[in-house]
Amino acid sequence: MLYNWFQNIELSQPWFLLLLAIVPILIWWYVNRYNRQQATFTISSLRQVPEQISFKRLVRHLPFIARLLALVCMIVALARPQTRFDEELVSGEGVDIVLCIDVSGSMLAQDLLPNRMEAAKEVAANFVASRPTDRIGLVIFSGESFTLTPLTTDQTNLRTQIYNVRSGMLEDGTAIGMGLATSVERLKESKAKSRVVILLTDGENNGGFIDPNTAKELAKSLKIRVYTIGVGTEGTAPVPVQTNMGIIMQQEKVNIDEKLMTQIANETGGKYFRAKDNESLKNIYSEIDKLEKSKVEVTALHRYSEKFFPFAIAAIALLVLEAILRFTVLKKFP
Repeated sequence: MLYNWFQNIELSQPWFLLLLAIVPILIWWYVNRYNRQQATFTISSLRQVPEQISFKRLVRHLPFIARLLALVCMIVALARPQTRFDEELVSGEGVDIVLCIDVSGSMLAQDLLPNRMEAAKEVAANFVASRPTDRIGLVIFSGESFTLTPLTTDQTNLRTQIYNVRSGMLEDGTAIGMGLATSVERLKESKAKSRVVILLTDGENNGGFIDPNTAKELAKSLKIRVYTIGVGTEGTAPVPVQTNMGIIMQQEKVNIDEKLMTQIANETGGKYFRAKDNESLKNIYSEIDKLEKSKVEVTALHRYSEKFFPFAIAAIALLVLEAILRFTVLKKFP
């Protein structure tokens, strides 16, 4: 506990600690003076006189020790130990963002490592960590869509929700229109001047009761920018498939509706990206991060709390103790 306390302490006037060099000098002077005083007493006798140990003899060094400790406490108090509290005041405009992620079975394809789903989760979580002043929400979709996290600045909870995303959480399929519509709905009441959806999918729309073009028009009417990301290599990709013999890897054709993705992005003021590997996916999120900069000013405030009072009080108490001992127990009578 004491160790942790000292770890959080800063010294406002640390050069006063140089005075501590006096301490060993005072100890040397006291020891030498005491030895000289003892040497002046000689006994002329053939018999050794037994030493009488008294209470006064046991505590004879306490006044010096108390005075020395008082000096140390005064020097530490002069150095002004204090604790610092950092506070940040955030002002300006943030960006409201919804991450819309495809969780269909095809997202388990392993053309990205370890698969598309895990790669998408990793870059999404890092993206969240890079934007501490923005409100970000999470929508997942496959054959239907669902809001996992409304707009929030709670990065810890949001990142946990992202890492907990699994394929099979919803009915399988690829309802791009449903995912986009749900994301737009989450931003509908937002008062932020900049509202963004980042929609990531690896397939073509084949489900849901909302057409992607209808969702796109809704985003346009609300002036919500949509960045679209198509995930998957060219040609075919290995996908785990459950069979009677267990799970086997099967090559399946990569079908991404790039025309639709480009149309949604262009008409809403966003941009379409294609991620064919982990590195390109990471770069895409980095580019979106640069395109959607928050206009936020962060002012750092440093507040200090003085901690020298205990040392000053201890110094006074030790001097009082030294005086009491000197004028009571160790008082010298003429």
